This record gives sequence, structure tokens and C-alpha cells, in this order.
Amino acid sequence: MELRVSDIKQFVYCPRVVYFDYVMPLKTKITRKMEYGKERHLEFQGYENRRSLRRYRLDEGERQFGVYLRSERLGLNGLLDLLIVSPAGYFPVEFKDTARPPGLNHKYQLTAYALLLEDVMKRPVRCGFVCTSEGEKRLWPIQITPNARLHCLRIMGAIRNMIRSERLPPLSRSIQRCRECEHIRFCNDVR
Repeated sequence: MELRVSDIKQFVYCPRVVYFDYVMPLKTKITRKMEYGKERHLEFQGYENRRSLRRYRLDEGERQFGVYLRSERLGLNGLLDLLIVSPAGYFPVEFKDTARPPGLNHKYQLTAYALLLEDVMKRPVRCGFVCTSEGEKRLWPIQITPNARLHCLRIMGAIRNMIRSERLPPLSRSIQRCRECEHIRFCNDVR
């Protein structure tokens, strides 16, 4: 069963999003937040093209935007916002429109991209970056550790088990997350 990298991010954020996407595929409305996110990604690319790689602590390298990655072995695919290819290695970069530090869902999204890059490019990925749009600190290095890789693979297993069993997962720990969710109309136990 092939998964998307975004499924990993969503599952860590709220497993019900992935449940509704796979087990009970429903027609959901595109939220304003989703539309705005797409617009902001284009802005990020424009800004990123004008910057040097010094902010990544790299002397040289090439930027590749919108890199599609797929691994049959992992059963995983995704569209990476930015890949920096440098003599120092491969560095996945994800853009997020927030002033907050990256959450665990972003960490495991980036780890999933690192797993894909390692499988496709046959080179280790030790670090990636989450680039946020606002706030004092806008670039967050994320170390890709063996434990993070292992946990990411476990998340993929949990997603596949949930889909196979068709069991509705519990609610997200934070009801705040439900407010702007495209699936809120289908979670009957959310007040």
C-alpha cells in the first residue's frame, strides 16, 4: 500500500485525517487555509531564489524546487518543496507558513523525505530544514537521527494497519486542531 509523505505529517497531527482520506474517502471542501498555503509556497520559492545558501551553512549547492520522490521499496511518495544538492550532501527543505517552531508532524514529514532521498539517491541524509514564514527564527535545522527514521517507519506501519483494520482512531489530543480541519463535519464526537 503506497502512502504519501503528507499522510505521515497528517497522522502525527491527527490520525483521523488519514482515516477519512483512505477508509472513508469523502468529498471535502478546500479550506481557505489550504488555498493560502499554496499561494505562500510560491512566495517562498521567489524569496528562496534570491537568497544565498549561507543560511543553510553551505558554501555551494544547487536548489531544486518541487522534487517528486517515490520509492517502491518503502511504498512512499511525495513532492518535496526544496532539495539542496551540495558537495556536503542532500538537504530536504519544507516551507511552512507559521511563526511557530516546527511540530513533531513537520519533523516526521522531513524524516520521511530523508528516507525517500536515501532510497532513491543512495546517499545518507543527516539533516533537513523547515523554513517558516514569520517569527524571529525562520530556519529550523532538523537532525535526521536513526531513532527518527525508525519512528517514521513505525508511523507508516501504524497508518497501514489503521487502513487495513478500518478502525476509527481516537481524536487528536488538541481540540484546537479541529477548528480548521476539512473533515470536521465527519467527526461526530467533536463538539
